[in-house]
Amino acid sequence: MDIREYVNSEYARTLDTQGLRSRFLISGLFKPGEISLIYSHVDRMIAGGVTPLSGPLALAATKDLGTEYFLERREMGVINIGGPGTVTVDGNRFDLASRDGLYVSLGSKTVSFESADPGNPAKFYLNSAPAHRACPTRLVTMAQAKRVEMGSAAECNRRVINQFIHPAVLESCQLVMGMTTFSEGSVWNTMPVHTHERRMEVYLYFDMPQDRLVFHFLGKPEETRHLVVRNEEAVISPSWSIHSGVGTGPYTFIWGMAGENQTFTDMDAVPMSALR
Repeated sequence: MDIREYVNSEYARTLDTQGLRSRFLISGLFKPGEISLIYSHVDRMIAGGVTPLSGPLALAATKDLGTEYFLERREMGVINIGGPGTVTVDGNRFDLASRDGLYVSLGSKTVSFESADPGNPAKFYLNSAPAHRACPTRLVTMAQAKRVEMGSAAECNRRVINQFIHPAVLESCQLVMGMTTFSEGSVWNTMPVHTHERRMEVYLYFDMPQDRLVFHFLGKPEETRHLVVRNEEAVISPSWSIHSGVGTGPYTFIWGMAGENQTFTDMDAVPMSALR
């Protein structure tokens, strides 16, 4: 498991491009036949990718967690961005088509992932956060996610926020997770920007050909920086940072949050005049 230590805003402003990328950018999540996990000290969030091929891949605890099994003190959300596959939780099988999601409860002892077709493997993206109570494990298809339309064509940010793990859809301890898709011609994911001091966030960008990029903006509002992000790369966003992106063409992103509350609208708006 790759460990990412916490970076405060004062130190972040001193980093060069490579320094920012090594601390906030996550690459190589979907390695064929492997599980890739990144443990962030920011609210103890784990982001990961699972790409099964010929057989199932099991999620195991590591020394970094200090527990007997992975979800002994954690909950987890999974969204499949590849071919059809199955997640088995304590012997119960959940079939996930592309864009389907699964919430997995605290206390689930065995979790494994497999692809229906190794030639078109599933790509399971996961977020896992500490939890103090168990909530029911549940499959959430794309059709069952709560659909929220936002933005406008004039501002190039017309989009649909699909809420998978959210109080309006299912019960979880603290994890909130969903996927945002864009209308034709819209490329901004969040502008004007905001911060949420009480929660951190991780973004996974995907659905991009090799020559397409997203410029992800981060940093304090008065001291912004950017990361160049490619297909199936993710960004860790601490609570002190803005998190906004613009693509050179259409893309999709998955967002996952953990922290003090689950109130999706609990954010601190930043006036456009304050950005630097």
